Amino acid sequence: METDAVGDAELLARISTGDESALRELIERHSGWLMLRLRRRAGNADLAETALQDAFVVVWQQAGRYRGDGDVGAWLWGIAIRRLISCLRTRPAPVALRDEVVARYAGQTLSAEEQLLLAVEHGDLGDAMARLSPDLRAALRATVLDGLTTREAARLLGVPHGTVKSRVRLAKIHLRRHLMGALT
Repeated sequence: METDAVGDAELLARISTGDESALRELIERHSGWLMLRLRRRAGNADLAETALQDAFVVVWQQAGRYRGDGDVGAWLWGIAIRRLISCLRTRPAPVALRDEVVARYAGQTLSAEEQLLLAVEHGDLGDAMARLSPDLRAALRATVLDGLTTREAARLLGVPHGTVKSRVRLAKIHLRRHLMGALT
């Protein structure tokens, strides 16, 4: 795994000098898992593909900004999720992915994390999250599903730290109301 991280950092260095073959290699290494995660977040193949393409355009333009202090995959995910959030701001609420679509991209065996995410996204909680505004949903996903701190989510989403905290609090209130209504 460490070899891949070193190789990825080297690819970014080459991309920063205009090496298109390095970009192709980076895309081949990372586009599969990035697309899977983006599709889960977006619920829309076209939107996920647009966000992924936009993300790699940003990588091409800004590869030199990678500081080398962290996993390249995490850096790529940060770019991809920001591009998706930008796309979501101009689109209606996403529709949950069907199990057969996820299975097609994930292969035959789903990891425990993937199974949990599917259960969350396709159950009552997924329905409740689909009713949230894109901004509330993005803050909640960044902090809860992606495991970022509110400060990290603020940097990722490009909003102040307090805004993320407020959005997460509001999202939880909305989810609680929706889920309590589903129980009665």
